[in-house]
Amino acid sequence: MELITGQQPLPDHLAGGVAALGNFDGFHPGHQAVVRQASALAAERGGPLLVITFDPHPARFFRPDQPPFQLTSIAERARLMAAFGVDALVVLTFDPPLAALSPEDFFRQVLVERLRLKGVVSGYDFTFGKGRSGTTETLQRLADSHGMASAIVEPVCVEGDEAVSSTLIRSKLAEGDVTAAARLLGRWWGIEGTVEGGDQRGRTIGFPTANVSLGDYARPRYGVYAVRVTLPGGQVAEGVANIGIRPTFTPPRELLEVHLFDFSGDLYGADVRVELIEFIRPEMKFDGLDALRRQIGSDSASALKILRQPAYAPGRFKAPRSAARA
Repeated sequence: MELITGQQPLPDHLAGGVAALGNFDGFHPGHQAVVRQASALAAERGGPLLVITFDPHPARFFRPDQPPFQLTSIAERARLMAAFGVDALVVLTFDPPLAALSPEDFFRQVLVERLRLKGVVSGYDFTFGKGRSGTTETLQRLADSHGMASAIVEPVCVEGDEAVSSTLIRSKLAEGDVTAAARLLGRWWGIEGTVEGGDQRGRTIGFPTANVSLGDYARPRYGVYAVRVTLPGGQVAEGVANIGIRPTFTPPRELLEVHLFDFSGDLYGADVRVELIEFIRPEMKFDGLDALRRQIGSDSASALKILRQPAYAPGRFKAPRSAARA
């Protein structure tokens, strides 16, 4: 899969494609349905399959002071879409000039002139153009006027009658219900980052930790979780993690701290992915290191018990079905 970013020109061999248009943060089953519909339309039209997304997220652009809410980084979205059979991911820089475009100008300048599309597909709630004035009806009208195929994909329900959405997934994470978030996503949700140097207090009490910044990720409920961690080279380790501000220590610092079971080695500077499997308990303040040591031991035993249960197996959720065409 090719990655087209910023003002990079579209290579000629990607012209004449069909694009799935949206934010796709999380790439949940609703997003996958949009890409799958675009794939079918691309097969009919005989062109490549493109996905168009935005960075930063428009909500972040307009409200830069709001709390972090990202479910997936652009790099993670790119990996998920490559596995899904997408030919190219186009990341449009959402900046003042792009935000100022009317729906008509966005359609003409970006979709027609720059990307040279033959078709476009979006979800039912997609809006675009200045002031979010463009709706799905606008999108279809403009596509018709330019001789371009179009389709709008209806909501996808995963649990009961509630449509899956990035907003719903974020709310489950905020509640600490990471299993529900995983059911909605179709995979375990995780945080990716680089292991940072710490104060090494964990080593002094027998529980060394790998520390990862939460960055722009949505904040799950503060507390302790059973986790699986993908290490460099693809090795997977199990562990227990605390997410929060570490109220036992001064000054408080927001961090993801992971203690890995059956692992020894130096992870400083390594890129890891920490998947949250189940919430164990809320974050709490301890009177001293002895009390903290005893609690981490108890948390580790709880995490091991959770991770051994079939309901929390790595393969519980099926990988997204590829949109690749025959």
